[in-house]
Amino acid sequence: MSEAVKKGERLSGERREKLAKEIAEGYQEGRSIRQLAAETGRSYGAVHRLLVDNGVPLRGRGGARRPKSAQGSSTTPGNQQKG
Repeated sequence: MSEAVKKGERLSGERREKLAKEIAEGYQEGRSIRQLAAETGRSYGAVHRLLVDNGVPLRGRGGARRPKSAQGSSTTPGNQQKG
């Protein structure tokens, strides 16, 4: 992130737009809202608001999911039924 913003400092105009663009890019690169909040010194809510206000589609909760093939199968040891 470019310049540090003091905690609680109100942003408007060009500074807000610039921060919003940087946050949107970081989010689209895969960083979380919490990571971006920590990096910028802004609150979770402020980062979330900037993303929503700028039309960035938000990911679902819980992080990335493993592909179905990487998940355990019914033939793994300990999951086999006795017959």
